[in-house]
Amino acid sequence: MAIEASHHSASLRPAPSGDPYQGRRDFRTISGIPIKEVYTEKDLPDPSTMGLPGQYPFTRGIHSTMYRQRYWTMRQFAGFGTARETNQRFKYLLEQGQTGLSVAFDMPTLMGYDSDDPHSLGEVGREGVAIDHIGDMERLFSEIPLGKVSTSMTINGPAPIIWAMYLVAAERQGVDWSQLRGTLQADILKEYIAQKEWIFPPKPSMRLIVDMMAYATRYVPQWNSISISGYHIREAGSTAAQELAFTLADGFAYVEAGIKAGLDVDDFAPRLSFFFNAHIDFFEEIAKFRAARRIWARHMKKIYGAKNPKSWMMRFHTQTAGCSLTAQQPENNIVRTAYEALSAVLGGTQSLHTNSMDEVLSLPTEKAVKIALRTQQILAYETGVANTVDPLAGSYFVEALTAKMEEEAENYFARIEEQGGVLECIENGFLQREIADAAYRYQKELENHEQIVVGVNAFVDSGDDEPIPLLRIDPSVERNQVESLVQWRKNRQEAPVQNALNALKQACQTSDAPMMPHIIEAVRQGATKGEIVAVMKSVFGTWRERPVF
Repeated sequence: MAIEASHHSASLRPAPSGDPYQGRRDFRTISGIPIKEVYTEKDLPDPSTMGLPGQYPFTRGIHSTMYRQRYWTMRQFAGFGTARETNQRFKYLLEQGQTGLSVAFDMPTLMGYDSDDPHSLGEVGREGVAIDHIGDMERLFSEIPLGKVSTSMTINGPAPIIWAMYLVAAERQGVDWSQLRGTLQADILKEYIAQKEWIFPPKPSMRLIVDMMAYATRYVPQWNSISISGYHIREAGSTAAQELAFTLADGFAYVEAGIKAGLDVDDFAPRLSFFFNAHIDFFEEIAKFRAARRIWARHMKKIYGAKNPKSWMMRFHTQTAGCSLTAQQPENNIVRTAYEALSAVLGGTQSLHTNSMDEVLSLPTEKAVKIALRTQQILAYETGVANTVDPLAGSYFVEALTAKMEEEAENYFARIEEQGGVLECIENGFLQREIADAAYRYQKELENHEQIVVGVNAFVDSGDDEPIPLLRIDPSVERNQVESLVQWRKNRQEAPVQNALNALKQACQTSDAPMMPHIIEAVRQGATKGEIVAVMKSVFGTWRERPVF
């Protein structure tokens, strides 16, 4: 059931003098769920759905001691320019107390193009780091021991290739793959739904996902082979309930694909992880996180027959909402991010990225990213919110809202199932339409002042246009990266490269053949990302989205 987010003038109260916006209040969450004036014990759901921390259904957290034993991983997303420049930013963040790395790649890398491809012109190193071959990956992690740091990589279409580069880089550092910890986003379904950075059609993309899950299970046992991402669904304009429902539906689709391929659910499910958005509606976000754990646990145990409790546990990373940041009065974004980070911590996240105040305008400056990291450290070490597990449990409001989020998600699961599943809903445009409709409703609410964004449609002042320092990428970055790539090709041995690419093509053409070993070998021999993608395109083709109106 879609959430009705319309507003009615009958619910609006007269504005008190001095505040022209106070009267424009309809008591709903930002996603449109009505909020009662007072909640009592009558609003509490069945107590059995709550449980204790570390116990099924994990509503209160996946670990019994949570942050009393270990704080969440503070993982700031970073990447710009060349591998060498990003390596310096990584070292800076680690020196400042960051406890995990998170790699942002540039648009050509995300789309599978080499830096000298005509499609890459003007985009190299602009939105993230440019990675073309194993040499770049080695420079990216130079003097950073991969066996001792957890690394998250936000990459989807070419995820198998970038992961192969990481594995080979670790191999050349002398690190055994069994020691590697980290996460590959690799969630291609949400690309079709929301972010639109795909390469291949859905079915071969799902084959690649299953191949990576199987390879990680066998050879890289501590690695999360896929991070099922609701973040980009929310950034595209979805409601919290849609983010919850569509993300978990994608997760179930990956589980079903793995089982269909002959994998035991308890062999791969414990290494599936999730990635959620922490938006600005404080209690709605906390309820979303708690509902997500409960739904995942129940479905994994009762529908997919998982017997290992680790398969029931939803582990997730959280990033504060980029779409809540404003170009107007950008310093206000520090406050927004702090509240959003607090909701993620009270919701029980396992790792967290806090957005910098300037990310709505550019890649973050060093000062802005340090403030964002300090926001997490203040939460952990000064506020006391991590001293007890799930401190909001038992709140009449929080428990009722958690149950409501769960109900909304289950209604969406039923609608998706009626249409034949996630892939069918992608192809017929159902999921995309639901998000587009929610985004349109929210925009109309902003225009009508039914939603207030400070500094944008209310409390605007004459100093809003005062500029702040921004990070600017010098055009020489692209020239240097292209020159380096040309030199790389000149220096390598061509015969081993072509042999490896031919072997990969044959594997792609054989429906049940594993592809990861051949991708890794192509990387070892010096093949570039674009060359590997080109081989796979020649077999799988590309994807064009069906227009949705």
